[in-house]
Amino acid sequence: MHIRCATTSDLMNMQHCNLLCLPENYQMKYYFYHNLSWPQLSYVAVDENNKICGYVLAKMEEEPDDIPHGHITSLAVKRSNRRLGLAKKLMDQASRAMVESFSAKYVSLHVRKSNRAALALYKHVLKFEVDDIEPKYYADGEDAYAMRKDLSNLNKQVEETREKLKYLGRRSQKSGCLEDKEKPVKENGKSHNCDEEDEFQQKISELNLSNADPNICDNLCPAGKIISNIFEI
Repeated sequence: MHIRCATTSDLMNMQHCNLLCLPENYQMKYYFYHNLSWPQLSYVAVDENNKICGYVLAKMEEEPDDIPHGHITSLAVKRSNRRLGLAKKLMDQASRAMVESFSAKYVSLHVRKSNRAALALYKHVLKFEVDDIEPKYYADGEDAYAMRKDLSNLNKQVEETREKLKYLGRRSQKSGCLEDKEKPVKENGKSHNCDEEDEFQQKISELNLSNADPNICDNLCPAGKIISNIFEI
């Protein structure tokens, strides 16, 4: 059993899973709308035969003046595959994708007031909180709990991961440069090494050259000549 991003070819089976599990059903065009607009946000749980056992259909809310946040349109797991933690895994993947792709600050959803099992899952396992009650939200007139989950901790984790990747990338570049210090590098027909390049970049960073005469670059260091063509463009 594993979780993967939903594709267009999964939509029919997602709709079938929805019809088996939930009273709120959607036309196929609504699934296509989600998949085409936010392809990175919906996920499916599949078994060893690649059959869909559960899904989460998610989107970003589109109010331009609102804080960026995601919304869970639908979450379902087939009865035979419940109590395996699939709902949490699906929701965790969708929430992380909202943060990574759209910097979502929180995620929201609606649940029937009478659906105690789903309410317990959202409150105690997924850590959602009731934000409001929306009267007659559903087609049959039942009220809904409007729930939301703050994603600030996830935003922090994602930002820390990005910083670590940047740091590792800089270390990798520096390591490669150290290995090649004795090898001359050709650029614009000129040869220079990493020591000269480092010296040049350090001096350039100390100056504001936005209005500088390109001829002054020749006086900075030997490597300064290699960018003279840049100022001529």
